[in-house]
Amino acid sequence: MDSDVFIKTAQSFLVAGVDEAGRGPLAGPVAAAAVILDPLRPIDGLADSKQIGERKRDSLFEIIKVCSLSWSVGTASVEEIDELNILQATLLAMRRAVLGLAIQPDKVLIDGDQLPDLPVPARAIVKGDSKVKAISAASIVAKVVRDGIMNDYYKKYPDFSFHQHKGYGTKQHLAEIEQFGFLPVHRKTFNPVKTMIIRQNIK
Repeated sequence: MDSDVFIKTAQSFLVAGVDEAGRGPLAGPVAAAAVILDPLRPIDGLADSKQIGERKRDSLFEIIKVCSLSWSVGTASVEEIDELNILQATLLAMRRAVLGLAIQPDKVLIDGDQLPDLPVPARAIVKGDSKVKAISAASIVAKVVRDGIMNDYYKKYPDFSFHQHKGYGTKQHLAEIEQFGFLPVHRKTFNPVKTMIIRQNIK
């Protein structure tokens, strides 16, 4: 019997949780994750990724990779964010995450109040990352993966402390932009980069 057919038969109704990380930062892609948990292999400690420390998130990520039926990450690039706007780019990343699952779910539960275009039934749940375990798992995966991207940026651009602020508009990050200018990984439709570009064009 095909393994996917066996899983569908054994679990009968598969639900994927979806969440994103990185809507608010000034730099880097937005990442979304989709996770189908295995009810026969429950994972303790799942919660909204923002309520969990980095070490715990990393540990849970490794467990999710092993114990879930399927997981996937989708991203939308800085260029797509600037072209589409952050909402549409986030929905695109979510769609990519769901389509990247090795197993097609019967239903998708998404954190928030907006739904991407999907080929399966979906429901948006406000604060779903604290209400639905599969969404909690997705929030953890998305956060860990995106943080890893930002850590790589730090290695490439050591003048910017991406490993600390993760691209968010902290005092430190704003000071770095002011001192060193903006990078290709900065979102050009987000301030203060947007204002800097306008000033340059005026000059």
